[in-house]
Amino acid sequence: MNRDTYPTINGDELGWLSEQQMIEVDRVMIDDLHIELVQMMENAGRNLARLVLDVFKPASATVYAGSGGNGGGGLVAARHLANAGVEVAIVLTRAADDVGGVPGHQLDILRRMGVTDNAPGRADVAVDALIGYSLRGAPRGRTAELIERMPQAADVVVSLDTPSGLNVTTGETPGIAVEADATLTLALPKLGLRSAREVGDLYLGDIAVPPQVMRDLGAQPPPFAESSILRIAR
Repeated sequence: MNRDTYPTINGDELGWLSEQQMIEVDRVMIDDLHIELVQMMENAGRNLARLVLDVFKPASATVYAGSGGNGGGGLVAARHLANAGVEVAIVLTRAADDVGGVPGHQLDILRRMGVTDNAPGRADVAVDALIGYSLRGAPRGRTAELIERMPQAADVVVSLDTPSGLNVTTGETPGIAVEADATLTLALPKLGLRSAREVGDLYLGDIAVPPQVMRDLGAQPPPFAESSILRIAR
């Protein structure tokens, strides 16, 4: 593991967003600027794969993907990991034919590449892309089962945006939650990640949010000109 791969920024130099503020960022990106979800998802997944490759250097990875935007980002990461020669398995929270929208598009690409949802063995890295910032109560059903399984299924767990089951505004866990070794949060860090032990090492990934969008929320834009991934000292 190489934690010093990326520049480190002090968390006090960044704006920390609530769930509602992040919803507003996404709204401005899609509705006002016409930056589509598929573009943001590609940036998120590519940076997540880069983090996994640079820091953990796995030969194998299992991506646990929900059916929403967070899961779609995980599926993008699966594609980039497979392209880099990593043996990739994906595990979904619902039947593949029931995954629609932009995440369904990402899944279709993987199927065409020959990467399918299957029953994986133990992997070097588990990618947690089950639940993003829109947690609603305790994880249930298949999602809760996968969260419980994850620590036994891989040597390392890396979460996308937030550990699944963690409230990004309060840092509370209303039920079972992923305990990550590292988390790549997106655009700006979320308030609930600042002191939550479930986060592990915290990184920040660029999804190409224009700096003015961040300033309009009262947040200082991160120095992504130096690197599209930054390590946050909490």
